[in-house]
Amino acid sequence: MHALTHAVVEPLVPAVALRAAPRLLRTVADCRAFAAEHHAAGRTVALVPTMGYLHDGHLSLVARAREEADVVVMSIYVNPTQFAAGEDLDTYPRDEAGDLAKATAAGCAAVFLPTTDVIYPRGHSATQVAVPALQQTLCAVDRPTHFPGVALVVTKLFNITGCDVAVFGEKDFQQLAVIRRVTEDLNLPVRVVGAPLVREPDGLAMSSRNVYLGAEQRREALALSQGLFAAEGAWLAGERDADRLKRMVELRLQQAHGGIIDYCAAVDPDDLVPVTGEVDRLLLAVAVRLGKTRLIDNVRLG
Repeated sequence: MHALTHAVVEPLVPAVALRAAPRLLRTVADCRAFAAEHHAAGRTVALVPTMGYLHDGHLSLVARAREEADVVVMSIYVNPTQFAAGEDLDTYPRDEAGDLAKATAAGCAAVFLPTTDVIYPRGHSATQVAVPALQQTLCAVDRPTHFPGVALVVTKLFNITGCDVAVFGEKDFQQLAVIRRVTEDLNLPVRVVGAPLVREPDGLAMSSRNVYLGAEQRREALALSQGLFAAEGAWLAGERDADRLKRMVELRLQQAHGGIIDYCAAVDPDDLVPVTGEVDRLLLAVAVRLGKTRLIDNVRLG
């Protein structure tokens, strides 16, 4: 097991019978009443936004949220504004019953299950939320509408749920950077917490989209984590040249013969600007397409 910065977790779901079922919130009014009730009692509220089809990576966010606040609300909503035409909005995996069982077992106090009519009552939003400075690189190159959609729905979720804290996974590192910047720039009264990436026992980053992978693609997908682990090992051995570290990752990705590399990048962890030469910290980030499945992964060094 690679135990340097990427712990492999045991299943995080305890026996469902040990937990009370979470309150189901369907409307904006439901969410605001829930937050008001707990705030009146002096309790803090954490939000874990998800698109459902939950796995242990999501449940690790709930565990972190329970450390950060008194009660946890999970939202489950497949947000159409972050999907471009031709992407997997209609086929994105869904399992509401399974998700509710896992949310119950993880200790969520409530689950927000809105329809699109609740989130976008006019069918769309005339308001846009974007951070252009963080949307010129990495996933934004091939998915230019993705992060404005994410920023919009997360801003709405913050306002709807009245949360004090929100927890996001570092696997979607660019998303986390965008949300932090939106929260800071708009003075939103929410503390944004990043939680470590969670991996399968063989090193593959957990993702709801992993279910799309065939057996051969699943094996090819290990090139992402193996390349990043190789660079991390070199970093721990003293390598500080960003170009050489990036090349280590690229060489391993090229061995995934069934994959198409969208990007392999070395960037500054704060502003996501590409870095070269000697550095004292960096983020190595990759995106690879295996068939119709697009996988991302990263490692932060320094």
